[in-house]
Amino acid sequence: MTEQLWTVGQVAETVGVTVRTLHHYDQIGLVRPSERSRAGYRLYTEADLQRLQHVVVYRRLGFPLEQIGGILAAGADVTVHLRRQRAAITDRLTELTGLVSAIDKALEAQMNDYQITEVERRELFGDGFDDGYAQEAEERWGGTEAWEQSQRRAKGYSKEQWEQIKAQGEEVNARFVQLLTSGAPAESEAAMDVAEAARQQICTWFYDCPRELHANIAEMYVTDPRFTRAYEDIHEGLARYVRDAVVANAQRD
Repeated sequence: MTEQLWTVGQVAETVGVTVRTLHHYDQIGLVRPSERSRAGYRLYTEADLQRLQHVVVYRRLGFPLEQIGGILAAGADVTVHLRRQRAAITDRLTELTGLVSAIDKALEAQMNDYQITEVERRELFGDGFDDGYAQEAEERWGGTEAWEQSQRRAKGYSKEQWEQIKAQGEEVNARFVQLLTSGAPAESEAAMDVAEAARQQICTWFYDCPRELHANIAEMYVTDPRFTRAYEDIHEGLARYVRDAVVANAQRD
């Protein structure tokens, strides 16, 4: 039985990465297609595709490419990789669930034109999503630059500034809706530009948010029912569209 082979374009569409990214992975030796067509075009085998899928998962978890290469070079089997990836995702989800809960609470307060309190601002930036989280958050992040940065910014915001944050967020969502309803793909340059604008808003108002972290947070848009509902109430299909645009932007060179 002849082994199935895939072209670069087919792999890009199947896995959800750009052709440019595949070329980069090939150039650095991270994922190289094993076969060639008679015309000399690169073709991916089943093993190549499996390796690429592991790279994509590790990348979305925030691993640098050099470290991913080392992990794959260690020769672990598929089961080991899947268990490692599952554990990393579970740990990240636990942290992000608390963060999303606090963000939802703050957003709801702003929608009701309620001036957020000092206690709620601390909750938003990691100073206690519940009675037991405050100590855990301080033990984990206390004393870091990110912790100090979020505390400094949160303490100084006025009601007018929170209203400005709300308006900017609504503008970003409106741009996403416009692209979604026009049929523009979530992986298009226009959609990725809006995703970048959303990330920059986080960086400007709250904390430094690298693209990889933004992509990890965006996964909650489709996995957390409350967060999904907030987007779906704006427009059907918006949660997944925003998630996909953020992930695409994180992979953009």
